[in-house]
Amino acid sequence: MEKFDAPYSDQVRNRREKLAQLQAEGMDPYAQTKFIFDSNSAQIKENFDQMEGKPVSLAGRLMSKRGMGKVMFCDLQDHAGRIQLYVRQDEMTSPEDYVRFRKNDIGDIVGVKGDVFRTQKGEISVRVREAVLLSKSLLPLPEKFHGLTDLETRYRQRYVDLIMNPEVRRTFTIRSRFISYVRKFLDNRGYMEVETPVLNTISGGATARPFITHHNTLDIDMYMRIATELHLKRLVVGGLDRVYEIGRIFRNEGMDPKHNPEFTTVELYQAYADYQDMMDLFEALLSGAAKEILGTYQLNWLGHQVDLTPGWPRLTMAEAVKQYLGVDFMVASTDAEAEALAKSVGVELGPEKEHTWGNFLYECFDQKVEEKLIQPTFITMHPVDVSPLAKRSAKDPRLTERFELFICCSEMGNAFSELNDPIDQKARFQKQVELREKGDDEAGMMDTDYITALEYGLPPTGGLGIGIDRCVMLLTGQDTIREVILFPTMKPLENG
Repeated sequence: MEKFDAPYSDQVRNRREKLAQLQAEGMDPYAQTKFIFDSNSAQIKENFDQMEGKPVSLAGRLMSKRGMGKVMFCDLQDHAGRIQLYVRQDEMTSPEDYVRFRKNDIGDIVGVKGDVFRTQKGEISVRVREAVLLSKSLLPLPEKFHGLTDLETRYRQRYVDLIMNPEVRRTFTIRSRFISYVRKFLDNRGYMEVETPVLNTISGGATARPFITHHNTLDIDMYMRIATELHLKRLVVGGLDRVYEIGRIFRNEGMDPKHNPEFTTVELYQAYADYQDMMDLFEALLSGAAKEILGTYQLNWLGHQVDLTPGWPRLTMAEAVKQYLGVDFMVASTDAEAEALAKSVGVELGPEKEHTWGNFLYECFDQKVEEKLIQPTFITMHPVDVSPLAKRSAKDPRLTERFELFICCSEMGNAFSELNDPIDQKARFQKQVELREKGDDEAGMMDTDYITALEYGLPPTGGLGIGIDRCVMLLTGQDTIREVILFPTMKPLENG
């Protein structure tokens, strides 16, 4: 027998001794291959009037035990919730079955058969006639009154977190429903779901530091994708006019409440559409998801009451800077004039960034304005300096037909009228290459095959990328991305 420190070790030892005894008696719980059940806790509670007195079978985990002698009460937890079990010695198939059931521990997984009734105290319950131990829990669950609250442990042992905290299960149920809603929303609009490579020979589609791995057979370094954009637009070139992909993205960057090294996005592209169409689509998708999943447009997130009722404000980046900071970049005609405006509101650029009109405008927004955007707000017309894949504005070549959606100071998605001029695109890729050579490891690379694709002809196209994790944070009221990712990235424990 392994040695454990008391008092925890006493519980572990006791459970293992019970398992050994069961196995010696030929009743190994791990030998069970299946258990057929016809009901769950929610069904019984929601349909009690129809199910009262009817036989049912259900399975789940024992979460509590109460009572002494020949009668006991237990709480059984299944995927749908919890229900009380009423277990009485003279109502089971044999006294021995009752004795064996009493030996079960909290955390054990059991299958039961019985009938539905309501106790004298009004509790909807199942009167157990038969029970079988389906899996022995060798480790005790956290103490029920305090549960599992330590964040480090919750994220490392999500399986225990899900057992102990119903609100965590609700979060991931909403996540699943949101992803299903996104698929249904896009499928109903004629989009085709596709899959594109996770491993690529270059890093492209966004400005981010990639993870690098090595392919032994080809003997080349490869990059885990930082976006799905460039492959999806190749498909639009090929005639797939409406495509989308829901998938994991990998960025070798910092970790904070809004960032995890691997996260989930949906990117979609529509031929013969522009960024205005993408704004309409995004607003309809996110507001519609809230209404269908939560039944309301009113949400609480990050300490704010958020109203997702359609009709969200749309401001150009320059308008937002003027509205919140009082400086008008549209009257600045030179880089020097833009620098003076930026300095007047306390924004300066370091030597690693080019001192251009567009960069000064963007940094004023990024450093001073973004933090003020609480209600859903579309910020449009980003500078070309920070938008290497977006189409230039016909009205002002310094700007692009691009937008980002902000809610509670958080970027929820990014979109543009896609750049389909191969000559302009090649020049912008070259600019990214130059920045990379100067030490910017987030700058993009030259993608000659993508340029070739553009040379065959990309129709006018609108594209949109949405952060699934942040949308789920919004819908569930969570303040950190780790609460909406089942297994967030964690530093390994020293002892493994």
